[in-house]
Amino acid sequence: MHAIDDLWYGTGVAARIARAVLRPASWFYGVGVRARERRFEGASAPQAPPSPAVSIGNLTVGGTGKTPIAAWAASRLRARHARPAIVMRGYGGDEPLVHARLNPDVPVVVDANRVRGAERAREAGADCIILDDAFQHRRIARVSDWVLVAAERWREDLDLLPAGPLREPLSALRRAQVLVVTRKSATRDAAEIVATRLAQHFPHLGIAMCHLALDALVNPLTGAREPLSALRGRAVVGVAAVGSPRDFFAQLSMAGARIDEHPYRDHHAFTPAEVAALGRLASRADGLVCTLKDAVKLAPMWPRAAGPLWYVSQIAVIERGETVLDDALETVLAARQSVSSTAGSAGPSSSAHGHRSPIADQ
Repeated sequence: MHAIDDLWYGTGVAARIARAVLRPASWFYGVGVRARERRFEGASAPQAPPSPAVSIGNLTVGGTGKTPIAAWAASRLRARHARPAIVMRGYGGDEPLVHARLNPDVPVVVDANRVRGAERAREAGADCIILDDAFQHRRIARVSDWVLVAAERWREDLDLLPAGPLREPLSALRRAQVLVVTRKSATRDAAEIVATRLAQHFPHLGIAMCHLALDALVNPLTGAREPLSALRGRAVVGVAAVGSPRDFFAQLSMAGARIDEHPYRDHHAFTPAEVAALGRLASRADGLVCTLKDAVKLAPMWPRAAGPLWYVSQIAVIERGETVLDDALETVLAARQSVSSTAGSAGPSSSAHGHRSPIADQ
């Protein structure tokens, strides 16, 4: 995982040479992206879901905070008496479990076909949809598109895959309505610089900033909680199978912990042997600290004799642009009311509200 980070974000000679070698492949990847864009432009309008949707996605591979932002949006909609559901592909199997832990009252629907998933959500009682990681999935219409950018990892010279982390070129932000600059270990000033630069390039975007702050320590086996300050001075094993392990470890270090870092690829499926080895390491330290995304996989296999297992989840603290986000959610609520007012005559399964698509969302 560190090797990929070094390749994409490194400033040394070796990283620059490696990116130069891979740029021809990025060029071919870009040709495919542009061809896909032309197909969408020439196709019919995106299919309307049975309930209005907001999409939360990003331009890059790697963690930008989609899960905590989606959870924040869901709780915000719930506070306004809406009945949201989260619809996602569910790659890796861990993210649906995380959403269920963060918002147990919000249904989570996993389906590669987002239109079909939205229909299932409607059948489960949802009146609005949050599409998790759907900026590139354009066969389903949405009321608002939010794109997340991580302040720690943003540079204007990033390459397309595989030489860089970009799924699409920066120009794709023209499709979005809201840009959320997230930060974990970056300073607020650094996040402001990123927000300002992107706002200059894309003045139509509503801009928000969010600190993805660490919450309390939680033992997933006992439910015990300790304040984050309990990490100060402790030597712990840090485990992260997420998009940006280094940022998570940096947050733990900023909390005062001494970290024995163990990064894994995003969505890594831990084997019993790996869990047993991590348990032994935890026994020789003050325990193991991981993300909630890892805890849902590690806890069922955690050895009884091992050191304590803790996780910390990230909470979304909106530092700028809360009104921008609330206004975007209001458009979802207004669209929800419009759908509800016409459902009696057309019905939720009529053409006015979308049919199940025979083509899987890709």
